[in-house]
Amino acid sequence: MKLTIREMTLVAMFAALTSIGAFISIPIGEVPITLQTLFVLLSGLILGPKLGALSQLIYLILGLIGLPIFAGFTGGLQSVTKPSFGFILGFMFSAYLAGKISHIKKETSAINIWLGSLVATITTYLFGLPYMYYILNIVLGKELSFSTVLNMGCLIFLPGDVLKLVVASLIAIKTLPLIKTIDN
Repeated sequence: MKLTIREMTLVAMFAALTSIGAFISIPIGEVPITLQTLFVLLSGLILGPKLGALSQLIYLILGLIGLPIFAGFTGGLQSVTKPSFGFILGFMFSAYLAGKISHIKKETSAINIWLGSLVATITTYLFGLPYMYYILNIVLGKELSFSTVLNMGCLIFLPGDVLKLVVASLIAIKTLPLIKTIDN
C-alpha cells in the first residue's frame, strides 16, 4: 500500500491521538477508563478501514517496542500479560470495521456511521473480554467466573462507551462532508 504524505500524517495523528486518549485515564480495577476507544472509532470513521486500522497497528507496535503510550504510561512486551491488552489488540479490527461499514457506499450516511461505531465498539469487547478472562484465570490463576470478568471489563464501561460512540458518530457525521469537499 503506497501512502501519500497526507495519509501518513493522518495515520500518525490518529496513532498519537489514541496515545493521548490512553493518558486520560481513570484506574478502576484491571481495565482503566480511557478515551482511547473514542479515537479508535474516529480513526476508522474518518480515515476509512485501511488507514484507520493502520493507525491502530502503529499505536500497538509503538507501545510494544517500549514507548510508554498504553494506559498508565506503560509499554513494552510485558504489556501482553496485562488483562487489558486484548482491548488494544481489538483496536485495529474495530477501526477497520468502523471504516468499512461507514464507508460502504461512496456517500457515507449517518446510519452507516452509527452502525459502524456500534459494530466497532462490540468488536473491541469481543477481543478484550476473552483475553481478559484468559489472563486473569489462566495466567494469573484468579479463578474468576466469566460473568465476573464481564462485569469488570464490560458492564461498568458501557455507559461511557455508549457516550464515546455517540460523540464519535456525531463528529464523523459533521466532519466527513467537510473532508470530502476539501478532497475535491
